Amino acid sequence: MAIKNKSTKYIIGAVLAVFLIFIFLLSIRKNRVLPVSQAEKILETGPPNDKKSSSFPVSGDKIKILFLGDLMFDRWIREVSEKRGNDFIFQKVNSLLQSEDLVIGNLEGPITDKASVSVASQMGDSNNYIFTFPPESAGELFKENIKLVNIGNNHILNQGQAGLADTENFLKNANVNFFGDPENQDLRFKIYDLGNTKIAFVNYDQFMSNAAQQTFDDIKNAEAQGADSIILYTHWGTEFVLEPSQKIKDLAHEFVDAGADLIIGSHPHVIQTKEIYKGKTIYYSLGNFIFDQYFSPDTQKGMGVEATVDPATKKIDFKEYNFSLLKSGQTVQNFTPTPNSR
Repeated sequence: MAIKNKSTKYIIGAVLAVFLIFIFLLSIRKNRVLPVSQAEKILETGPPNDKKSSSFPVSGDKIKILFLGDLMFDRWIREVSEKRGNDFIFQKVNSLLQSEDLVIGNLEGPITDKASVSVASQMGDSNNYIFTFPPESAGELFKENIKLVNIGNNHILNQGQAGLADTENFLKNANVNFFGDPENQDLRFKIYDLGNTKIAFVNYDQFMSNAAQQTFDDIKNAEAQGADSIILYTHWGTEFVLEPSQKIKDLAHEFVDAGADLIIGSHPHVIQTKEIYKGKTIYYSLGNFIFDQYFSPDTQKGMGVEATVDPATKKIDFKEYNFSLLKSGQTVQNFTPTPNSR
């Protein structure tokens, strides 16, 4: 039947127009249309911590990965950053960090918008060991080319599960990747494409229950997912002790036997010895990189390990960098790199 009333025609037309707009918006959401800048960013690096492997660009034929020790942005480091700028503490090592394809460190605490309770606290006070890093820390990590961090450690839950969730959101928004989530088994390890090489980064955190077995499982799963190399970043050992215990050494050997190609240790806050076991290198602890532990010469030292991976042969060459942590809050490089190949 023909529609004679003009107002009725307008109503039907308006309803039809709304319906078509709804269908169009639904299709945009389904296909996840992104702004050009965001789409280009994801094409370059991959979305942070999606379930598939992400990519990091590689500048040459070989892959240069720099491993650092503990990163702590609360207490005195927070005060210095607020007074002198977030980049001040990295000022003397920035050129080294920027020269690498990928820089990795241990994020020794959560990133939240909560107020700090450890600023100006005294050693021995319980608040002295409860951390929260300012939100801008995530952006500073990206700016300094530290685009992958381990979060499997004894301080990441200082602000509870909400603090862990905040940390991951701030890192994602800054395009900084992470692995070692203590609450989510899907985020305990991550595989990244560097050049044509798939490298898995796996965490071991001695403070988690059933930690060793979880790590063995993660190494096995990384192999099953096609990882060409498996790098284990650990949080283990005894604080301020210069030698790893025999128990830690035995566990490291078991991880190599299970498939780890390189082990990098953290937590003792001092540099510990290294070992080559069955052709695989184990750095038991790199010590501090950004920290305010000025009570001992050993805690004011840190090591950086540059691993250069040859994708064709899987051979890894190492350079070791030595750092000093100054009471100004800055970290400085002391010596020229020392080659150490295997």
